[in-house]
Amino acid sequence: MFVSSYLTSASRTIKPAHPKTPVCNLHTLPCRTNLKSNSNTILKLSSLTFFSTTHSPKPKHAFRPNHNIPVRSLFTGIVEEMGDVKQLGIADHGGYDMIIRATTVLEGVNLGDSIAVNGTCLTVTHFDTQLSEFTVGLSPETLRKTSLSELEPGSLVNLERAVQPVSRMGGHFVQGHVDGTGEIVSKEPEGDSLWVKVKTTPELLRFIVPKGFIAVDGTSLTVVDVFDDEGCFNFMLVAYTQQKIVIPLKKAGQKVNLEVDILGKYVERLLRSGFVDSIKAS
Repeated sequence: MFVSSYLTSASRTIKPAHPKTPVCNLHTLPCRTNLKSNSNTILKLSSLTFFSTTHSPKPKHAFRPNHNIPVRSLFTGIVEEMGDVKQLGIADHGGYDMIIRATTVLEGVNLGDSIAVNGTCLTVTHFDTQLSEFTVGLSPETLRKTSLSELEPGSLVNLERAVQPVSRMGGHFVQGHVDGTGEIVSKEPEGDSLWVKVKTTPELLRFIVPKGFIAVDGTSLTVVDVFDDEGCFNFMLVAYTQQKIVIPLKKAGQKVNLEVDILGKYVERLLRSGFVDSIKAS
């Protein structure tokens, strides 16, 4: 309900407000002057008057997220902890926020840091180490592309901080850019391990290969088999992994976020561009 109403309202055009802080002496701009806002919206004004005033500039270290520059982070797919969703919905500023309780990922956290939530790279916009919680914003595209729209207060989520230059690469290269979702078809135990079968779209399945990497809800996993006729693939979770991630807690029919191996996408693009043929011809 909240997600659908937010996506509907987000599609409407929002007119930026005039600046609250005047910045120069009194003068009037020509009637054909265009003023560009940060959202690339052009405001056509018949006249605009500025008044001088005394004001204190904001400190340079204040957090000002630049939505025009994408955050590039890297993860390993090794989940650090499971957090639980405290609150999510439309915030006072009009965006869609999610507050998550956690402990490990808050160690050394800063505003603007990237944390993967069920494999989705999100930016920390607020945190409170005393309450052990942090806030991330969800864009309309993120809600459409991922399974995060199915979360509710109390839901558990996989959490991982972006790697640092000194971090060990325990899994594989995970960008936190979810390619799409899959649906859990079945879960079958074998000894203390668990077989999980997931159905996805043909567009994603072509990048999934036996013994290849895949990130499922942000967890780095090894594909066991691919069933092209069923549009499915499967993997196995050992007992230790089952205790550390959210996938075993999900039921058949629920969605999982999928990010295929980036190397496969690069290879396909090179083949489609004719790069290989050009090398052969040279």
